[in-house]
Amino acid sequence: MPDTSAHPLQNALAKFWAPVPWLLEASIVLELVLQKYFEAAIIAGLLVFNAALAYFQEGRAQATLAALKSRLALNASVCRDGKWKTLPATQLVRGDLVKLSLGGVVAADVHLIDGSVSLDQSMLTGESLPLEAGPGTDTYAGALVKRGEATAEVTATGVHTKFGKTAELVRTAHVQSSQEKAVLRIVRNLAIFNGVIIVLIGGYSYAHALPWSEIIPLLLTAILAAIPVALPATFTLAAALGARALAKLGVLPTRLSAVDEAASIDVLCSDKTGTLTCNQLAVTSVRPMPGFDEAHVLGMAALASSEGGQDSVDAAIRSASSKGPASDLPKLTTFIPFDPAKKTSEAAATDAKGDAQRIIKGAFTAVIGLTAPSPTAAGIADELEKQGFRVLAVAAGRPATLQVIGLIALSDPPRSDSASLISELHALGVTTVMVTGDAPATAVIVAYAVGLKGAVCPPGPIPNGVKPQDFAVFAGILPDGKYNLVKAFQKHGHTVGMCGDGANDAPALRQAQMGIAVSTATDVAKSAAGIVLTKPGLEGIVAAIKEGRITFQRVLNYTLNSVMKKVLQVLLLAIGLVMTGHAVLTPLLMVIVMITGDFLAMSMTTDRVRPSETPNAWQIGRITSAGVILGICFLAFCTAILAVGKFKLGLGVDELRTLSVVSIVYGSQATIYVIRGRRHLWGLRPTIWLVLSSVADLLIISTLAIGGIAMAPLPVSVVAGEFAAAIVFGLILDVIKIPVFARLQIS
Repeated sequence: MPDTSAHPLQNALAKFWAPVPWLLEASIVLELVLQKYFEAAIIAGLLVFNAALAYFQEGRAQATLAALKSRLALNASVCRDGKWKTLPATQLVRGDLVKLSLGGVVAADVHLIDGSVSLDQSMLTGESLPLEAGPGTDTYAGALVKRGEATAEVTATGVHTKFGKTAELVRTAHVQSSQEKAVLRIVRNLAIFNGVIIVLIGGYSYAHALPWSEIIPLLLTAILAAIPVALPATFTLAAALGARALAKLGVLPTRLSAVDEAASIDVLCSDKTGTLTCNQLAVTSVRPMPGFDEAHVLGMAALASSEGGQDSVDAAIRSASSKGPASDLPKLTTFIPFDPAKKTSEAAATDAKGDAQRIIKGAFTAVIGLTAPSPTAAGIADELEKQGFRVLAVAAGRPATLQVIGLIALSDPPRSDSASLISELHALGVTTVMVTGDAPATAVIVAYAVGLKGAVCPPGPIPNGVKPQDFAVFAGILPDGKYNLVKAFQKHGHTVGMCGDGANDAPALRQAQMGIAVSTATDVAKSAAGIVLTKPGLEGIVAAIKEGRITFQRVLNYTLNSVMKKVLQVLLLAIGLVMTGHAVLTPLLMVIVMITGDFLAMSMTTDRVRPSETPNAWQIGRITSAGVILGICFLAFCTAILAVGKFKLGLGVDELRTLSVVSIVYGSQATIYVIRGRRHLWGLRPTIWLVLSSVADLLIISTLAIGGIAMAPLPVSVVAGEFAAAIVFGLILDVIKIPVFARLQIS
């Protein structure tokens, strides 16, 4: 398998190549040209802060490939030059003869020539039952030999194996997260809106013959005002806090974007084996023949089963028998293990009278060939097999007069919490479909047991234009099929979650917006997933969705607040220029606003919110519209303050700049508490962190304004008046926001 891992330095540099970093980098260059080194250093610090957060929290594709490679066998028994040798698996070539032995991992895709083995292929194909393989059977790299021995010819190695193709799918699987798309579209909308205003400001300044020494700082201030500098960091911080909350519930996010995506999930594709089921064979039904009871049939079958071995069938029968043991069983004298050629295991015993008893357990066709024909047993076996069960027959009696005493149906039973999980997901607005490599008959049994009652997709390729509501069960699906199904749902605009446990699920886990690996998943599945459940059970999926919706609301609130402020700040520069003939904000003041406003406002990521009852979506157009409308209200407040300062108080240009900065910061605090809920602001108590950040913000800007630090001083009475005006503004805005949010359907 080729190594395609990217250099860490390349990954780090990539974090500086995106719309928000571009704007910050342009601002740094402008500041350096103007020889404003302090401001340039501050902006550079913000740039590095954003990049560092993204770098340390993103990316697991290379870990997935490493885990895939680690699952392959390291050595293989190969026939070379007429002699059997143990060689590294990497030296295998097509045409080699290899030996498959108990406990070994198949090192390449092979074609069995002789011998007989029981193979566990569940991690590759999703089949819940072991495969009894003999001459002519094909099997795959990564399969585990559970029993027997065979010789096979290598048909494919490395990237050409089914395992290798799965690894390639994992490497190439990628979907842009909703978070990434939201940031890009918000920045785009703000850039278009504010860009037009900035051009008008430049044109107005030039037309009114302002000196270039004023025009350039004015345009630089406008650019800084337009950049949502803390928005990417806020997304990351909110997701990190959500991840910490989930970790306490036994849910480990391996990619922070998965926490945000959990809010938008409207389709969950769930694997069957090991996810909705226990991935452990169990006796589902016992059908005794006339004259026998269930306990006796299980007890006799247990005598013909190995004790303490690796055979999952024998373990299931012994476990079922121990729960209600029969009292009149014969005494075991000899046990003959399962013979793959005969497809039976056998026991010799003596009954209470000392007579010899022969007991045979195995495949129905093999056992019935050793007994008298039984139409009743044949009918029951056919009925059970059509339901997808693995059917065993048990025969007993004197060595020469065996008769079928009963049939045992085995299956991989659903987890006890699967049905309630699917019901709760439905209540949350999430459609669940089963996607499995197992046979349709077996899949349907589990689907109905857990509450998936829709249609079953016909065998074959995934239909074009398939939608989640078309089918409830997709059976016989290989790894590339699961991957393609996830992509098909995404093509129709769905946000997809994929839950699985095996290597066959890895490509789909990687492609889905939220890949979920259960606690018993392979390392491959865990490293491909965005979320790993560390505790048994599936309730972590519901917890992730609920926490994701809380995280979404927190980020939505910050985003609305950010859009409002960016719209306000650029428009205030334009209005202030017309009103005073000068820039009412300088680059240094703009940096102060960014630090006291944008970054202290990140405390909104800790706030209490009301999560939605249905999947969320980043409706950027509506969010931008709401931000612009409320931003214009904010603009009216700041313009009124500026007008009072100029025409009522007769303040000079420097004092008006301080007045403008204070109005922005005080007004921002009012808007934070107004937009944090969709109802009136007094309906939800804020967290202590939000309150503390507000107090810090108000104290910092008030101290700077009254003390004349980095700005012209203002009288205490003026600052106090602005504070009172901000409270009134907040109460008015609280009334305005409700119809705005209702009209734009922001919930």
